[in-house]
Amino acid sequence: MSNDTLLVRKDDLHTTRLHGAAEQPLADGQVRVRIERFALTSNNITYAAFGEAMSYWQFFPSGEEGWGIVPVWGFATVSQSLHPGVAVGERLYGYFPMAASAVLTPERLSPERFTDGAPHRSALPAVYNQYLRTRTDPLYSAGTEDLQALLRPLFLTSWLIDDFLDDNDFFGARPGVALLSSASSKTAYGTASQLARREGIEVIGLTSAANKAFCESLGCYHRVLAYEELGEVAADVPCVYVDFAGNGALRREIHTRFTNLKHSASIGGTHVDQLAASGAGKSLPGPRATLFFAPAQVKKRSGDWGPAQFGQRMVQAWQAFLGQVADPKAPWLTAQHHTGPAAVQAAYAEVLAGRGDPRVGHILTLTPGNP
Repeated sequence: MSNDTLLVRKDDLHTTRLHGAAEQPLADGQVRVRIERFALTSNNITYAAFGEAMSYWQFFPSGEEGWGIVPVWGFATVSQSLHPGVAVGERLYGYFPMAASAVLTPERLSPERFTDGAPHRSALPAVYNQYLRTRTDPLYSAGTEDLQALLRPLFLTSWLIDDFLDDNDFFGARPGVALLSSASSKTAYGTASQLARREGIEVIGLTSAANKAFCESLGCYHRVLAYEELGEVAADVPCVYVDFAGNGALRREIHTRFTNLKHSASIGGTHVDQLAASGAGKSLPGPRATLFFAPAQVKKRSGDWGPAQFGQRMVQAWQAFLGQVADPKAPWLTAQHHTGPAAVQAAYAEVLAGRGDPRVGHILTLTPGNP
């Protein structure tokens, strides 16, 4: 059986090709999973844009020089197993290649999860190597798989950004302002939904004029401004900046305008063409822009609270957020499905270009007939 995979040129993310290869036999202790649905968001473009710097290309090596496989979050079912602890038919949530199937080497099994023990993944962040068994996963619900694939990994980052800022008392910017760029993005509005609960912080979303009404409709920002309206915020207000776009020109404008900027966090790089400019942090006035790395905050808080309390807090926050997003009277997000290799390739090009309705989330499958 062929395993269709979308390959991306590492030095030109706009260049892709579909690759079909015969599935290789399993070794003892391995399982093969059929990847039935995965989300594609600007977060995955960030994985590709930082593929070399942050080792994202290393999770699923393509085996072809210059070509990479973008990691995605989604659901898969075990289709073949040579591991006594994992049964055919078991459903998993986790980090997969943009492919029709994948081979995993389960280790450190528990009723809730297991880790992929493939040697090439051993030095990579553990949070990406864990596969959750849906029958015991407290965040899982069968009727919301699309929203889970689209929002769950992003919301974890959002929740951790909020916690990180509060843990550091907003670096002296409370009372003050939190400025969030790319306010229509899922990670940004997830962060805003958490920050809005903090006393003494005004959450201001920055977005394009075209997306301003959408961001205002969410109700999680105290104010929404188009980028050209940045001058409406007092230049001397104590503030933190959370950059979800990687837009170098905007970052320079914020660092130059705000004389009381306390912290500048870089979360993503969806403006691929401006990544080089966004990296020029040394020449900017104010605090040096710092890349936020979610696994580091996971490690810290797991130590502070213990794994059980960390998980409990995460579940409570996720369920509250999902209730907001899935409100039947005014849903924040609806899923659009793309099935088959050509449709996946086209959807990738659309997300890379930043086109589309922010209320629409892309759910993809390379295997016809799914999800």
